Amino acid sequence: MGKTELLITIILFNTFFLMFVVAVAIYIRNYRQRKKEYLNEIEMKNEIHQRELLATQLEIQQATMQQIGRELHDNIGQKLTLVSLYVQQMLYENKVPEASERIDQVSQIINQSLQDLRSLSKTLTDDNINQKEIVTLIQEEVDNTNSLKKCKITFEHNFNQLDLGFVHKNVLLRITQEFIQNSIKHSQCKNIFISLNTSEDILWELNIHDDGIGFDTAHTKSNGIGLTNMKNRAQIIGADFKLESQDHKGTLLNITLKKQP
Repeated sequence: MGKTELLITIILFNTFFLMFVVAVAIYIRNYRQRKKEYLNEIEMKNEIHQRELLATQLEIQQATMQQIGRELHDNIGQKLTLVSLYVQQMLYENKVPEASERIDQVSQIINQSLQDLRSLSKTLTDDNINQKEIVTLIQEEVDNTNSLKKCKITFEHNFNQLDLGFVHKNVLLRITQEFIQNSIKHSQCKNIFISLNTSEDILWELNIHDDGIGFDTAHTKSNGIGLTNMKNRAQIIGADFKLESQDHKGTLLNITLKKQP
């Protein structure tokens, strides 16, 4: 074999070797890309499944509460009513003054318990969230809290009606309630400002801000019940959750749900 043939052989070998290395590199890159896409797809499916699971839990919880409310009204409520009638009959037939006074006290306790039971039953069975608009639900919560005169709450919105299902309205209402309760209990705030708006790209955006003492988020327990509840509820519907707070500068909560493309 001459020098020319040897040189050609070496060049061809190096060329094929280089092509092999390039082919392997391309294969590895494509494999990693496919693996990444596969893992992202699995993660997305798991996230969607988790949201559906949490939403189902909310609906089951609501149905269970309604069932308990109906049972209280139809079963225990009727029994208490019957007991109340018996006590009234005893009070009418009894001729001993001391016994009559005690029977009357028992009757008053039973009637008060019956009223409390009916109120609880109505609260559990009333499909309040499904029947009302979200702005009405939040405004009612604001009015009820303002009546306590512990903190002034202002609520603004740029729409009158927004087509939301039970899960979305439940999430918005419960998060608002959680924030208000936490602010009143811990922040020493004088004002709470709530806004709920919609736009071309955003289905809704909830902003809540108080003027309380705030807190250092870096030293807040990550498993705090109130914060965890709000995060989990936002996760149910895939909303972006953001909470900011600084000492003596208040706390700001932003939850945004973008429209699906």
